[in-house]
Amino acid sequence: MSNTALITGASGGIGRELAILHAKAGGDLILVARSTQKLQELKTELEVAYGIKAHVMPADLSVSTQVVTLMEQIKEQDLQVDVLINNAGFGLLGEFSQRSLDDQLNMVDLNVRALTQLTHLCLPQMIARGSGQILQVSSSASFVPGPMMAVYYATKAYVTSFSLAIAEEVKEKGITVTTLCPGPVATNFFKTAGVQAQSVQQAANSPRKVAEAGYRAMLSGDLEVIDRLPLKLGIKAIVPFIPTSVILKASHRFMKQR
Repeated sequence: MSNTALITGASGGIGRELAILHAKAGGDLILVARSTQKLQELKTELEVAYGIKAHVMPADLSVSTQVVTLMEQIKEQDLQVDVLINNAGFGLLGEFSQRSLDDQLNMVDLNVRALTQLTHLCLPQMIARGSGQILQVSSSASFVPGPMMAVYYATKAYVTSFSLAIAEEVKEKGITVTTLCPGPVATNFFKTAGVQAQSVQQAANSPRKVAEAGYRAMLSGDLEVIDRLPLKLGIKAIVPFIPTSVILKASHRFMKQR
């Protein structure tokens, strides 16, 4: 029985850990990221360790045509996507008006458009088979607005809202959609985003623990997973009762210190 997972952003961080987990479970892989070398190294490591087959397909998913090309390659190689893990994404710190518009639109393209495009391209085949699992990597940032990271927070709000809605649409068709909403994660995200604060980085969870929480939730068919209980309680039980103006002010003050 086919159990092939397409994982974006697989060259490092959460994506790499998810690839390891799926390989340990005996599943084959389609590894996608921009770095061919890192993907090839991961392919060799997992094939030797777990006896699975890993396919390396480098792509810059922020470019729409490369998403289409990726899916064409998958079709040409007669591969079946049983599990879709949309993990690729990045953030940027700074006032919206002061950051490069091109950089911020590139973030929207990767975090939102590529995820939407891949979900739309993979779902018809899953629906036709009556089976499939999707894991969308969002963020705890998706539950509040984020001054100083306005576009990043907004893209993750889209991911969470979109994914929960799609989950409801396909739940009677043998398909599950799980949204992973972690807090800070100890990856290269902080370096890319420009976040320097040690307090944030020290509070970060390990990519392995976040990946384990997400993969476990996906296998269980859960709608949503937040990787730590205190964070979940705060988001679900406290934040909804705080005035938006207070959240904005506190978030803005916090991010200015980063």
